[in-house]
Amino acid sequence: MRMSILLAFIAALTATVTVTAPAYAADTASCHFAPVAESSAALQPTQSVGVLYSEGTVATLQYLEQYHSMAQNGAKDAGLDSRIRDALVNSSDPKLAIEHLIGSLQQQFASVTVYASLDELVQAKPDVVVMLDTFNRLVTQRNNQVEARFVATFYDANLQYIGKAEGAVDKQMPSVWVHDKKAPEIAAQIDQQRVLQLDALKQFDHSLKTLVTAGDKDRVASN
Repeated sequence: MRMSILLAFIAALTATVTVTAPAYAADTASCHFAPVAESSAALQPTQSVGVLYSEGTVATLQYLEQYHSMAQNGAKDAGLDSRIRDALVNSSDPKLAIEHLIGSLQQQFASVTVYASLDELVQAKPDVVVMLDTFNRLVTQRNNQVEARFVATFYDANLQYIGKAEGAVDKQMPSVWVHDKKAPEIAAQIDQQRVLQLDALKQFDHSLKTLVTAGDKDRVASN
């Protein structure tokens, strides 16, 4: 595979995708409510959970969908080596993180439902409200800093803060776009984007389990 083909595709990717990745805003009003006070409620495995996506999560999903679509279609049209194309596609899967995060919540609680709006959620009256905030930044011709950050912020039925679970990994990748690299090496490097996401998700799983376990222990101790 000629490096010129890869460089041409990456230039097209940079131009097509909204490559300024969505801002990570775990501490802004876009991804949390403003509670009057911290809640005394404890998290329990028997609770129902209502999930809302933050503005950052919506923007991140759009960003990944653009990147993924370009990797699927543009890479094929550009005649890229199949190993590089597969690495780009697999590492930009927009469903990877969001499905894992919802699945992780489902393992810890009795029921988990994603709502399109706060009004719908309030009407459903779940025991716990979760604001789910996600952020991803992938490699382009202009960016070698790869990031994955996931935060689930928990509130009680009155939207008072309970706690949060989170996982975050970032890594400065060596440049992919150099002339002495072979296709297998480039593909392996791009695959690190997926590995990094999975590492951040493992952190999130551990953080969530710790948070729920601590809440359940507090409940038992108070009885």
